[in-house]
Amino acid sequence: MKSIVKACTSAVLLALGMSQAQAAEVPAPLDAARAAAVQQIIEKAAPSLLAAYKDLHRNPELAFMEVRTANILATHLKSLGFEVKTGIGKTGVVGILRNGPGPVVMYRADMDANAVEEATGIDYASKVRVKRLDGIEVPVGHMCGHDAHVVWLMGVASAVTALKSSWSGTLVLVGQPAEETIQGAAAMVDDGLYTRHGVPVPDFLLALHTAPIPTGTLASVGGLRQAGTDQLDVTFRGVGVHGSTPQLGKDPVVMAASAIMQYQTIISRIVDPLETAVLTVGSVQAGADNNVIPESALLKLNLRFFSPAVREQMLGSIKAINDGIALSNGMPADKMPVITMKGGSGPLINDQETIDRLNRMFMTAARIGENALIKALPKVTGSEDAHMLVRDYKTTKIGYVLVGTAEPELFAAAQKRGLAVPFFNHNPAYRVDEAAIAFGAKIGTLATLEMLGRR
Repeated sequence: MKSIVKACTSAVLLALGMSQAQAAEVPAPLDAARAAAVQQIIEKAAPSLLAAYKDLHRNPELAFMEVRTANILATHLKSLGFEVKTGIGKTGVVGILRNGPGPVVMYRADMDANAVEEATGIDYASKVRVKRLDGIEVPVGHMCGHDAHVVWLMGVASAVTALKSSWSGTLVLVGQPAEETIQGAAAMVDDGLYTRHGVPVPDFLLALHTAPIPTGTLASVGGLRQAGTDQLDVTFRGVGVHGSTPQLGKDPVVMAASAIMQYQTIISRIVDPLETAVLTVGSVQAGADNNVIPESALLKLNLRFFSPAVREQMLGSIKAINDGIALSNGMPADKMPVITMKGGSGPLINDQETIDRLNRMFMTAARIGENALIKALPKVTGSEDAHMLVRDYKTTKIGYVLVGTAEPELFAAAQKRGLAVPFFNHNPAYRVDEAAIAFGAKIGTLATLEMLGRR
């Protein structure tokens, strides 16, 4: 029997790319009894978690407007005995549970929705429309699963509190605003997350995200995972005149149009072809009337990169193109285009040791089958800002895991049609399988307990 157990253990370690010596350096994964207790707690809480999810889904809120969501989360944490801090970075929420000596584990859930009109057809679909901070009215929908993230955090809070006698350390739960604009994590830190608000610096930072792969599957991969990003606005200034006499003005619309085309040469002719770089113009805004040349034109840009040098190359080239166009159109030096930097984040890099440790637990205590645990994936040009919560603390180890939330039948049907997934994040049809609410809460709880100390 011992030889069989040893052989099975070696097989698991081999699948994770670990030697026996490496495995000895980290604690044994959670035992089956603890995992069974988590399963029992989450199953009991599942109806209330699903009800909370549907409520949040019906009532989505945009970046830095998550007042209702934050209040729901704060109320839940307070009811469980967490020390709760609110209004961090405008709408951020933090719950702290100190439970003796041990590691500090931070678990983050982002709270904001998208300016996307939902088209799922579910009976609790969002019909919300709001005015954004810029005054433009837009539809609002949770088309990236952040409502599920919040409810998973609520489930983690309930389960870990119920199992308080079995772990040691400090748990920090974060409801983060404005992930979609890549501003929320930085806003919380800039607002004194670790100083004025006294939140303990974490040894580990964990975060889960929905993914349109089948419910019950996980993608847990170490190393470089997601691209860095910048959000920036470019405002071309001109001289507004009647549309019938363009020679009397300076047309910022033409300048902006020229810039849009020239920006493409940054990727095709300036950045090394062996590097990864994306430059997207997501919005063009200028004027209001057919027969008026406006005073200004606004372009909203998004950049993606893995190398800091490529980022600087893109930003420098954007400025050079902007200024060159303005000068060639006769604009004076004090009327050069204005670049406004908004949200930004560096590349997301998972700590390999932490991911290996989580994967051991997923395969043993959590009983995630070999075929349902994805341990190798290429990096992607999608971006996150969870890791910006610890941007100034290089010793914090990051574990960012994708959780499958697509109904298996929808996924299988999409595959039959030759599609990779049934829908993508930010698509009007994006939806979270109701069965994934309890599953994600269980995975979040097990991951958190794995990184906390044992009693």
